[in-house]
Amino acid sequence: MFEGIVIDRLSAWFGAKQVLHDVDMKIEGRRITAIIGPSGCGKSTLIRCLNRMHEVVPEARVTGRVLVDGRDIYAPEVDPVEVRRRIGMVFQRPNPFPTMSIYDNVAAGLKLNGIRKRQLLDEVVERSLMLAALWDEVKDDLRKSGSSLSGGQQQRLCIARAIAVEPDVLLMDEPCSALDPVATAKIEELMTDLKKDYTIVIVTHNMQQAARVSEYTGFLLLGEMVEFGGTQELFTTPKNPRTESYITGRFG
Repeated sequence: MFEGIVIDRLSAWFGAKQVLHDVDMKIEGRRITAIIGPSGCGKSTLIRCLNRMHEVVPEARVTGRVLVDGRDIYAPEVDPVEVRRRIGMVFQRPNPFPTMSIYDNVAAGLKLNGIRKRQLLDEVVERSLMLAALWDEVKDDLRKSGSSLSGGQQQRLCIARAIAVEPDVLLMDEPCSALDPVATAKIEELMTDLKKDYTIVIVTHNMQQAARVSEYTGFLLLGEMVEFGGTQELFTTPKNPRTESYITGRFG
């Protein structure tokens, strides 16, 4: 059973500019945790620190600890590529590989890991597309380009691609911001289904979305975790006046 993620005094920089300040939080396994806050507050940087993608930016650095299932992913002996296999990511704009078919988009990570057996690839592609609630819409068109799909379908394809390699955690950075309300509702329903098998962390500017889908919410402001707790409690009886000001629209 996946224990979750413990973030301990996490700070992050881009060159000389510090963008996260001693962030502490505990992300429960097989739950949805939302990160909210105004634009530029460090939300995307925070989740990119959870799978060591922050450090691929030139002059970016991190201090503190991120314990995934009890193990510090920033320990010297840990391979960042292995971290990214265990912690998948879905980005703000759908980004299927444009030259690849729907099938090959989902199978890409498996092939990268050396899996070539056709029967196994077929099984995983079908299962991943079913989990992403996309199979019925594309099962007769698996050879079509992934970029031929609608925006909402492309985002679900990217989710299928992420879960094909069976990660423990799924990070979602504003996954609905480029989608219409119908596609957004499908992604939210999908997240609720997926949390049975995956630990999900979602960054969203949409507070209603955070309230609808998550069990836990963190409010980030200027790189500081102002408040973290149960979603219902944070939205109805926030402990910090800055949280209350933000969720009632007085700033942000």
